[in-house]
Amino acid sequence: MRLLGYYKIRGTIVCETGLHIGGGNDVIEIGGLDNPVIRHPVTREPYIPGSSLKGKMRSLLEMFTGAVNGKGQVHSPRDCGKKISCPICRIFGVSGADGSTFGPGRLIVRDARLSINRKGRQDNGRTAEIKYENVINRIKGTAIPRQMERVPADTEFEFSMNYRVFSVNGDGGKGDRELFGRVLDCLRLLEYDTLGGSGSRGYGQVSFANVSYIDLEGEQHEVDIGSRQPAAAPENR
Repeated sequence: MRLLGYYKIRGTIVCETGLHIGGGNDVIEIGGLDNPVIRHPVTREPYIPGSSLKGKMRSLLEMFTGAVNGKGQVHSPRDCGKKISCPICRIFGVSGADGSTFGPGRLIVRDARLSINRKGRQDNGRTAEIKYENVINRIKGTAIPRQMERVPADTEFEFSMNYRVFSVNGDGGKGDRELFGRVLDCLRLLEYDTLGGSGSRGYGQVSFANVSYIDLEGEQHEVDIGSRQPAAAPENR
């Protein structure tokens, strides 16, 4: 196995609706929020963790390729027999305990930070909004109020990903090159789905703009994520 290089993906994540990716409460204070968003510890600006983005992409690809069984159990290397052709294990990687016959995961996802050009700030300079909601007890007819902090619609984040290309068993990188399209498919699936919490209640709709990648030969390619039609793969199980 030999590392040949990287595909470098860049673009913008646009929040079409409010986005909530939760962060822990560092302190307990009077009037504090019940559910704050995750923020950079130095700048205090919201960001999208690479782990959240990569995890959602993997989950969507698992469901799209039929790698989730009827019990809702997600894909593991035991299910595919650690086959070198498994797109999920090969793109996203496996844990050290599971072992690997095809090297490290190919996809590296960075944290997405607020866009320099358009930070989505409100009139008061804040980068987040407070949404007041009620949890309804349908038996008693009572309401329990709660506060949800979220990044407002129209906020933009700059994202970047690197995709490793290895020559495996002397294939000259052919296998990894062929799987690269699945990464772009994941972005399209995410536009159909949601990112972060409370997606079924209107949160987390995102789109991807100004997406491009540079291949191993150094050529830049523009990608219209919204026009992609992901091709379904045969069900794994």
